[in-house]
Amino acid sequence: MENYILKSDAYKQTHWPMYDKTIRFIYSYLEARGGYSRDTVVFGLQMVLKDHFEGVKVEQWMIDDADNEMLEIFGTREYFNRAGWQRIVDVHGGRLPLEIKAVPEGTILPVSNAIITVVNTDPELPWLTNWAETLLLHVWHPITVATTSYNFNMIGKKYAEMSGQALSPV
Repeated sequence: MENYILKSDAYKQTHWPMYDKTIRFIYSYLEARGGYSRDTVVFGLQMVLKDHFEGVKVEQWMIDDADNEMLEIFGTREYFNRAGWQRIVDVHGGRLPLEIKAVPEGTILPVSNAIITVVNTDPELPWLTNWAETLLLHVWHPITVATTSYNFNMIGKKYAEMSGQALSPV
């Protein structure tokens, strides 16, 4: 079994002590900032949530293993938030106290709009919001494929109409 705690970028393990101690909640969002398309087709989040966020994700052995792995990477135990991960196991039964909201799948959304928002629901764990970013970014592949397919379809429709034809249904 893979260690869930180590699924995020290692440097994210070092962020928690940088937050001011008075911060209780961190609210973050993901957006498409632009590129070849003016629109984004929202697709794939349900798969990412099921794979990476649904159910019990953190177990005691993972904390012990991650603590040793971070010691090996950084040469110190000060960067690994052992107490925070322990709280997830002890208080939340290994489930992540996060609230994730999103635009409905299949929505065609102009770029520069929030697609997904995430906030911690335990005021003792504000760092968890941005730790989860790496896993939430797994949505970019299905979004990119859906957006590219949508744009190819729009180009096909444009030229089909110009030639007096209709696209065949798939």
